[in-house]
This record gives sequence, structure tokens and C-alpha cells, in this order.
Amino acid sequence: MQNKKKRERLENAFEWVDALVSAAVIVVLLFTFFFRTVGVEGTSMVPTLEEGDRLIISHLFYQPQQGDIVVIVQPDSETPAIIKRVIAVAGQTVDIDFSRGIVMVDGQVLEEPYISEPTYMKRDVQFPVTVPEGCVFVMGDNRNRSLDSRDSSIGMIDQQSILGKAVFRLFPFQKMGWIP
Repeated sequence: MQNKKKRERLENAFEWVDALVSAAVIVVLLFTFFFRTVGVEGTSMVPTLEEGDRLIISHLFYQPQQGDIVVIVQPDSETPAIIKRVIAVAGQTVDIDFSRGIVMVDGQVLEEPYISEPTYMKRDVQFPVTVPEGCVFVMGDNRNRSLDSRDSSIGMIDQQSILGKAVFRLFPFQKMGWIP
């Protein structure tokens, strides 16, 4: 009778270990092939994202679209990955009226409820500018405190430098949810 109970406990323990190992393997596979997590550093995406936010990004079959928040690695840079919003994709023309603080893509003023203030900060890129094939034009939501495609040190972003699209905020817990 006592041997039977020991054996049942041992079998239960093995079942738990098997379930935990299986779950761990699935999580590792998901985060290796489908998702990644990144932390937000800096203030260039305020008010949408803040320093210390933890995000899940998806990169499987991803094609950048206007309005997406993306994580970018710069191959020739020592800076960590940057997080910006896609303003225009290949073939689109970006123009910025810095005196009025508005951004236009293909002659249409962008509706940007996500920015912290109008775009008054000019950098060294001359506008209007057309996005080349295979690239995107990106800007931070905190327009006047963001180093982005308006500056030649960042410039147009090669699509191959995009790690993925930010899809979900994990932390802080009170702001946890899908990223529009």
C-alpha cells in the first residue's frame, strides 16, 4: 500500500516536470522564432512609450506599414536598438512644415494624435524627401526630442535593420496591453 502511494507521488512529480519542461521548450521556441522582448530606453517615444517599458515585438513575415512602431538595429552603430514610428514606406514622399509643425506624406497631412507636440525641430535632412526602395522613414513620437530619419546620422532605415513591430506592452503592469 505504501509503495503504491510512493509510486503515485513519483508519477505525479514526473508529470509535473514533464509539463514544465514542455512549457519551457514551447516558450523558448516562440520567443526564438516568433517574438522577442525589448526594453525602451530614452524618451523619444513619449507619450506612447516611456523609458523602462518592456515590449514584445513580432518579426515573423513582417512588412513595415505606415504608423507601425518598430525596433531597429543600426549595423554600423554602437548604439543599442532604437524604437521609432514608421512615417513613410518605399516610394512615399515626406515633407515637413517646421513653422507649422506638421508632417505630410504624399501631400496629405498626417493625423498624429500620438505625438507629444507638433514637429518644430529641424535636423540636417532637406525636405521633401522620397523614401527609397527597401527603406522606411521613421520618427519618434516625442518629435522635438527624437533623433530619427530627419537626421543624416540615422537617415532612411533599411528594412533589413528592423527587428520587428512592437505589438504588446508587458511592463509596467498597469499599462499592459496591445500597442495600436
